[in-house]
Amino acid sequence: MTDTKTKPQVLVLGGNFAGLGAAQKIRQYAGDSVDITVMDLRDYLLFVPNIPSDVMENRNPELRERMQLRPVLASDDISFVLARVERIDIESRTVQFRPVERAGEECQTLNYDILVLALGAHLAYDRIEGFAEHGHTVSDLFHGKKLREYLFEGGYKGGPIAIGAAHFHQGDGAEGLEPYPGGSIPYAKAACEGPVLEMSTALASYLKHEANSSPDKITIFTPEEYIAADAGLNNVKAFLKMTGEMGIHYRNHMADIKRLTADGIEFADGQSIEAELKIVLPDWVAHPCLRDLPIADSMGFIKTDLLMRVPGHSEIFALGDCAAVTMPKIGGIGHQQAEIVGRQVALDMGLMDADEANEPLQPVVFCIGDMGQGKAFYVRASTWFGGRDEILKMGRVPYQLKMSYRNLFFLTHGKTPGFGLNLAQFAAEKVF
Repeated sequence: MTDTKTKPQVLVLGGNFAGLGAAQKIRQYAGDSVDITVMDLRDYLLFVPNIPSDVMENRNPELRERMQLRPVLASDDISFVLARVERIDIESRTVQFRPVERAGEECQTLNYDILVLALGAHLAYDRIEGFAEHGHTVSDLFHGKKLREYLFEGGYKGGPIAIGAAHFHQGDGAEGLEPYPGGSIPYAKAACEGPVLEMSTALASYLKHEANSSPDKITIFTPEEYIAADAGLNNVKAFLKMTGEMGIHYRNHMADIKRLTADGIEFADGQSIEAELKIVLPDWVAHPCLRDLPIADSMGFIKTDLLMRVPGHSEIFALGDCAAVTMPKIGGIGHQQAEIVGRQVALDMGLMDADEANEPLQPVVFCIGDMGQGKAFYVRASTWFGGRDEILKMGRVPYQLKMSYRNLFFLTHGKTPGFGLNLAQFAAEKVF
């Protein structure tokens, strides 16, 4: 593609939470000093956090949990390219891509001055033997619709349920980073286990109120000692105490998933869990176009500092699931990182001073999980990284906050105001 533009060219690869957020924050803080282009395989944002709620409340997530990107970006004078990234050349500062609107499209090239990598990760369900035939999950619209139909249209026969995660193969790209004094970005054997907790309690409610059964049919499993330890050890212990009292079974230190069968889940060490319904989360794997870059870590995730810059390439940023520093792989941390990237680009453009821009990442795990019957759990924690916060609340207020945040996100085209998040935190932590 011929480049006739004179402003610095910002190219954002990826348009979900991290990519959209970064593009919007760059426009907010850097103004019209730069041209911004977002490139993604999809022209919509996939609102993953509320897919489990739609599934368990018998709504089709395909009709609710997607936001069209083109008009949202155009309102901020941000260009959009629907394409697959084929190759990134960080020396020539070019990206080769292939448009995907029609089969057989030719390869094109874009130049950049600033590159923002927000491509997410490859969710490796294709590496789990038997998943296509026997597995379910809640990580996208197709599988959400499939699970909803299974639960509410006669597929589920009342048998055992197993919920858990395959092993995550984390790279070494975050070693040595200290987000809090004395803290770190820990290693984890699962990329994201929040949905396991959410689905366990939501399915417990489903069994009681929809299937005339009981939660003791559910087993949750984890490769770790404590599932979702990033949510705070005390929070997780309290959660497991509650689910144990409900009758939900817990298996820890599990080997990696070997295969799914009609009868259950088999693990690499020979153990198994009997299950009719198998809900699993996969390994998160780096995309091929990133894996062999010299800025990638041992598993293909992109190395950054805590200002989201790639060491040795100050013109490149990485955030969201493709960044090594993002652990666990959740959207909330991507939101935090997008704010940092926006401020850093404004600093580069001379529109923000260093004191305001150079506030490094201090990751916080923030999530709200549906528990069924109009209730939810609320978690805000930073202790896993060396911080001090560890809060767990349950009840109807967190559920209302979960639904309200989704509606506010769509209403504001992803630009949820800071006061809204602060109000949500106050309501969840102080009001009840």
